[in-house]
Amino acid sequence: MSFVCLRLAAYFLIVAVSSGLVIPGGGAAPANQAGETSAADTDFAGTVDTGNGRKLFLGCHGSGSPTVILESGLRTRGDNWTRADLLSHGGAPVMQEVAKFARVCTYDRPGTTLNPGEVSRSDPAPMPRTALNVVRDLHALLSAARVRGPYVLVGHSMGGLFIRLYSAMYPEEVSGLVLVDPLAEQIKPLFKGSDWTTFVGLNSGPLPGFENYKALETIDFDSSFQQMERELSNGPVEKIPAVILVRGQPVELPAIAPPKFASVLEPAWRKSEEQLALAVPHIQYVIAKNSGHYIQLDEPALVVQAVRDVVTRTQQR
Repeated sequence: MSFVCLRLAAYFLIVAVSSGLVIPGGGAAPANQAGETSAADTDFAGTVDTGNGRKLFLGCHGSGSPTVILESGLRTRGDNWTRADLLSHGGAPVMQEVAKFARVCTYDRPGTTLNPGEVSRSDPAPMPRTALNVVRDLHALLSAARVRGPYVLVGHSMGGLFIRLYSAMYPEEVSGLVLVDPLAEQIKPLFKGSDWTTFVGLNSGPLPGFENYKALETIDFDSSFQQMERELSNGPVEKIPAVILVRGQPVELPAIAPPKFASVLEPAWRKSEEQLALAVPHIQYVIAKNSGHYIQLDEPALVVQAVRDVVTRTQQR
């Protein structure tokens, strides 16, 4: 799931009050001598032509190998990793801290949002999409921007499903994973049919303040789960350094949620993450005791430490 920062708004969406981007929101992207966009080494913020008729917004900072890629949850722009004004208890954003010891990049998927008026800086795409669409976009983006691998992939919520699919499809490119309160395909069988319908409906409907945003991201949950399961059936999971961070505090549900739905959601979510942890070889399981769903905003230092640990372990292999 990616029930979005429900402190202030609806699912999958962080509604903050102020701006203050660490990564600028526009401008021309750097090009190499051949005129091709390159985010290989320098600080970078701009759109990249992925070769499929669309441009995606990408921001990169820092240096070193492996490169860390930050994948956001459903409907959430890439700068939820970069903005100090979104943090619950102060401190420094994840991207700023990771850039001190690694090359780190984040991007906007089509149809993502932040505040009302702050929509995706990437070109729109037909909706609904699937996890496979997302993975293909990210692969094309990293290639077109010449972002060097191998990659440590960090995925929040539904972004956790996306990076796991990427790792399964392109194992030679991925050296580590950090799953931040991830959505796992194991969750669906833990719901009754009507509760699953409610869950998907809550995470696929309109968002307050974005009623006129026709490009709003919608993901086909069932098809995405099937894609993940199909890819995993092709062979054993690669044994790479991995951490799963699990929220310690319950999600704040919106008023439109059925009464007592939290009593259905919370145990299913936790059980699915436990099952996911058992399915991923050599994974470190960490409970973020003071965090809700957005661990990167409630306890960013915990996410940074998980990334540092995985980067260090990949360098020692």
